[in-house]
Amino acid sequence: MIARGVGAADVVWEDAQAIAFFPDTPAVVGHTLVAPKVHVRDFWKAQPSLTEGLAVAVLTVGKGIMSALQPDGMNLITSAGEAASQTVNHLHLHVVPRWENDRIGRIWPPDRPLAEQVKEDVAERIRAALRGQP
Repeated sequence: MIARGVGAADVVWEDAQAIAFFPDTPAVVGHTLVAPKVHVRDFWKAQPSLTEGLAVAVLTVGKGIMSALQPDGMNLITSAGEAASQTVNHLHLHVVPRWENDRIGRIWPPDRPLAEQVKEDVAERIRAALRGQP
């Protein structure tokens, strides 16, 4: 596992908590993965103390990408579960520099909006689930 120093990777940055490296098949030039060095399956399983350090790592790497490559924008993506296309069962964030008309194309917003009633119902369900959470 690359996060533990096992396996080959083109590492661009690391500190005591996280490591940043290029994926085997980058979506665009500069596409970088940032992963914690401790094992966590996905973002939903992470503790706040881990995500704080990971956020700093992503910001550091993102600023490095911005300075080096001058992209027009950036996507920050993490996947949790098969339905979200998670193929590696270790938390990692994709820092993806973006350029106008790059090979990725538009990913948001969807072509059809959700109905207002659906949005309102889902918002209330999420609010209810969050009540009492730390």
